Amino acid sequence: MGAVEGTGSHGFEESEAWRETLVEGHRKTRIARSVFGKVPSAPRCKICANPFGGFGGKVFALAGFRPSKKNPNVCSRCCDGLPPGGAEVDVGVLFVDVRGSTEMGEDMSATAFAGAMTEFYKTATAVLLDHDAVIDKLLGDEVMALFVRGIAGPEYRRRTALAAVDLARAVALPAGVAAHAGDAFVGNVGADGVVDFTALGDTVNTSARLQEHAADGEVILSAEVFVEVADRFPDALARTVEVRGRTAPIEVRVVRP
Repeated sequence: MGAVEGTGSHGFEESEAWRETLVEGHRKTRIARSVFGKVPSAPRCKICANPFGGFGGKVFALAGFRPSKKNPNVCSRCCDGLPPGGAEVDVGVLFVDVRGSTEMGEDMSATAFAGAMTEFYKTATAVLLDHDAVIDKLLGDEVMALFVRGIAGPEYRRRTALAAVDLARAVALPAGVAAHAGDAFVGNVGADGVVDFTALGDTVNTSARLQEHAADGEVILSAEVFVEVADRFPDALARTVEVRGRTAPIEVRVVRP
């Protein structure tokens, strides 16, 4: 599905097939997401949103939409036709994190806490899929999502910002949200048979660090994504954020939905 263009200093391979998928997209993938997004249940293929769990997962597995042996977070239809590696492309990256989850866990039974987090995941997943995000990780009290042009469309940066605001409105638990955009290496990353479809690079790290500064109910948007929605949020507050690992502070806008 395309010749390998080059190999980075750390062995990651960039391919034309991955670039086509991530930048140009495929009509069949967009159609699949619109269908699968309405069918329960999680977990799902990160690319086409095919359900792996529940009755829906059993039905679509009969048509070959099973977790790939190369990457169980992506279905075999999406993953196995693509080569290892990925491509460096511009993406939107969003993080949402539940505030005070440690204290919450201390005050609740383990079962009740698991139920609360499950509802958080369900809400976050529904909002993000509605904005055509790729849900990268459901980890502990945090969700990470990617917005790539080939799936979310040419307004993927704007959709990153709007999804962040909608997420802050929808989540019932206290949570902070942040979004940023820029170049990242996106694709199947890993070694020795253990791979994951994800994004790596400074853009991802910066988004994660910005999320740490978002108070309950706040959405922190970097300049790269805020410019896409400045008309929607003229009252957004300007803030300078000191980000761990960076020598210079970052100018952001804070939206309180």
